[in-house]
Amino acid sequence: MSLNAAFDSPDSKRRYVRQLFSTIADRYDLITALLSYGQDARWKRTLVALANVRPDERALDLACGTGDIAFAVAARGARTVGLDITLRMLQLADAKQAAARGAARRVRFLGGDMTSLPFPPGAFDLVTTGYGLRNVPDLTGAISEIARVLKPGGRLLSLDFNRPEPAAVRAVYLWYLTVVGAALGWVLHRDPDTYRYIPASIRRYPGAHGVAERLRALGFSHVRVVPVLFGLMSLHLAERSR
Repeated sequence: MSLNAAFDSPDSKRRYVRQLFSTIADRYDLITALLSYGQDARWKRTLVALANVRPDERALDLACGTGDIAFAVAARGARTVGLDITLRMLQLADAKQAAARGAARRVRFLGGDMTSLPFPPGAFDLVTTGYGLRNVPDLTGAISEIARVLKPGGRLLSLDFNRPEPAAVRAVYLWYLTVVGAALGWVLHRDPDTYRYIPASIRRYPGAHGVAERLRALGFSHVRVVPVLFGLMSLHLAERSR
């Protein structure tokens, strides 16, 4: 499937994303470090610190990838589940966990779709996601599902690329990601479209404040946007309305 065709429908985006992340899974940690100028780990630590995790809370990390956020939340005492649509990501997360020593609490990893979560209403005190909301085929459906599985007063924290509002800044940002993504895709996979997906997805993303508006409309309150990297990235913090 071509990159442009990936955005033709929710189903085509779902298929494209699943195949894409299967392809890049073994290099995922490297790519996130490179594209974040080595700041990805720090941003995730900030997210977990802002989450104010309390011992024995029930936590769900969506689009968990190789498990970085899930492990950090579990280390603070939460009973944590990591969910991802890509089997290879889950295998890598399990391998990390098996190699770790002295973990405070193990994470349970399972496969699933953010738009159809396999949990009952109010199952979690905390939901986190890193680079998840931008990649879902149905953003409204995913936010609705997160609201459903959070208990009233439960917290959502999300880290993702932003879609800068100033047109000139957005143009330069997307150009940079396109050029760098094409180069990395060719070097690592012999396919320049592999990481050009990132700027393509940002073009179709409502941006940090657009996501915040959708959160408010779908059952969240106390919604905050925390700019990261001069607003090129962002953190969302929100609370499930009581």
